[in-house]
Amino acid sequence: MKPNPDDPGAQQIVRLLRRANAVAERALSLGRHPFGAILVAPDHETVLAEQGNVDSVNHAESVLARSAAQNFAPEYLWQCTLVTTVEPCCMCAATQYWAHIGRVVYGMTEERLLELTGNHAENPTMSLPCREVFARGQRAVRVIGPVAEVEAEIAALHAGFWRARHSG
Repeated sequence: MKPNPDDPGAQQIVRLLRRANAVAERALSLGRHPFGAILVAPDHETVLAEQGNVDSVNHAESVLARSAAQNFAPEYLWQCTLVTTVEPCCMCAATQYWAHIGRVVYGMTEERLLELTGNHAENPTMSLPCREVFARGQRAVRVIGPVAEVEAEIAALHAGFWRARHSG
């Protein structure tokens, strides 16, 4: 991936992913799956919205993207960044695309999530990377991830959750 001067810096990315992971922890404390997403303004500092996972159809990223589309102009959203703990699934990537959010940053791949969840009925992971979903569109959504500096932190939250789900 070529560096882009419009992208957030490495330290900003790590800080924002840790904030998204705090949102995932909050979702977990509410009895939901531990996914978290935030919408960041073009300045790469201002958090416009945050969303934890709701349920298996209302993922953090898709709920956040739909809300953003209702509250901000497409031209503005194209300059914003959706920061999420785990690579957006195909549903969430498509929702982000249609909401006109121009960049996504994620900490851990969907493939790594599958390793942690296994064949669990609550998370039937689809092997379709978000880059492939975006590549089929007419607009080029910028993708940054996975981010090694925070992947272990995100994976740890999921490992405990899914281990308990398998034994429970």
